[in-house]
Amino acid sequence: MTSPSTHRLSEVARHVIAPVGVTHTGWPAVRDTCSRLGWTFDPWQDGAGRLILGKRSDGLYAADLVALSIGRQVGKTFLFGSMVFALALLNPGLTVIWTAHRAKTAKETFSSMLGMAAQERVAPHIAQVVRSRGDEAVIFTNGSRILFGARESGFGRGFANVSVLVFDEAQILTESAMEDMVAAQNVAKNPLTILTGTPPRPRDPGEVFTMVRQEALAGDSEGTVYIELSAERDADLLDRAQWRRANPSFPSRTSERAMLRMKKNLSEDSFRREALGIWDEISVHKPIVSPQVWRDMADVGPADDVKPDALGVDMSHGRDIAVAGCWLEGEDAHIEQVWSGSDSAALVEWIVARAGRRLPVVIDQASPASSLVPELKNRKCLVVTTSAAQMAQACGLLENRIADGGLTHGAQKPVTEAILGARRRAIRDAGGWALDRSDPTGSIYPIVAATLALFGATTHKRTKSAGRVLVLK
Repeated sequence: MTSPSTHRLSEVARHVIAPVGVTHTGWPAVRDTCSRLGWTFDPWQDGAGRLILGKRSDGLYAADLVALSIGRQVGKTFLFGSMVFALALLNPGLTVIWTAHRAKTAKETFSSMLGMAAQERVAPHIAQVVRSRGDEAVIFTNGSRILFGARESGFGRGFANVSVLVFDEAQILTESAMEDMVAAQNVAKNPLTILTGTPPRPRDPGEVFTMVRQEALAGDSEGTVYIELSAERDADLLDRAQWRRANPSFPSRTSERAMLRMKKNLSEDSFRREALGIWDEISVHKPIVSPQVWRDMADVGPADDVKPDALGVDMSHGRDIAVAGCWLEGEDAHIEQVWSGSDSAALVEWIVARAGRRLPVVIDQASPASSLVPELKNRKCLVVTTSAAQMAQACGLLENRIADGGLTHGAQKPVTEAILGARRRAIRDAGGWALDRSDPTGSIYPIVAATLALFGATTHKRTKSAGRVLVLK
């Protein structure tokens, strides 16, 4: 049996940001329940639990959002797993959702929870364990339940009255996924949302986790708990003192051999993030637009018989296609998706019938949709292909239009999900940025199409004329 860490939270954490208005905490009841079940905590975990479950004078959590930035093999699954087990026992009928980005991670966490549920002192409180793939759950005899699933599989939507949401792998959490799932807490009396993960890699959609950290460190998050365990930014990767700073379970529970194994199997950058918890400042992902600003930009747009000033076409890695239109009216622009599908031949016919020879059809040369360019040109369409520099110009145009209020959209779900989930990719030669296509699981093609349509309409202005119906209602 390994000896526990003796470090307090204040001794190991690089950042501890507490909420305002804490008068008491629900941690002692949780800790005592865990103790009766045979689970004990290290001092740093005890301090974190006390802060996380801090309450105001009205009995509600002082922080409805908790973020823990922590490396691998430090003890986060045990801390939060024990916490939600105890909360489920103390609050009959409680619903907890534990979600990870990847199905593999969700499955591993569920397996850990099964081990906890099977323990001698815990088993009498468990009514049922559901092992169905995608619907894993631990059901308690008092009606409480902990549900597990992966965000990449769409898990988490459609639930209601969820009291506790745990977002594992928070470094891979988009605003769109966060918004979809937090809605499940709208009617909960005392909701608690927990984000836990390692610092995001440059290619990770870590805008939510990054934004929570930035706001907490800037002092702009009075309703948030933020805890970060990490080594010094310029730490020697083999410095054992830095290992202890980032991982208080070293060497008592996480052995030197385990740390060296991670060092061997990870790149230096990955080891810094995943083992030592060091944030890479260049990995900051500035959101294209906040959900609230995007909602405020929604409008009905032009009449159905008004042709757009340009069409934009983009294709996903899976060959799904989106076509967007852009309408200019004075200094204002409106964008909407006007066609979607996967039949490229049908798309070509659709464009030829509606665009003719004068309506610009904009396609980025780096897009899979560029395969449509020869056929569209053969059919005498006015095809505009964008270079990397022009794509950067188009994205800058989108950003400026959003900032100055000169853009509206049709509140269509595919476009909304695409822009809220999109992240930037620097185009150094062009001095700008583009929407990042590198993640094959991302579905940004609807907003890329809309951005191209905006670019085409702005750079190829023409005289408006009435035409055939284009908008799909």
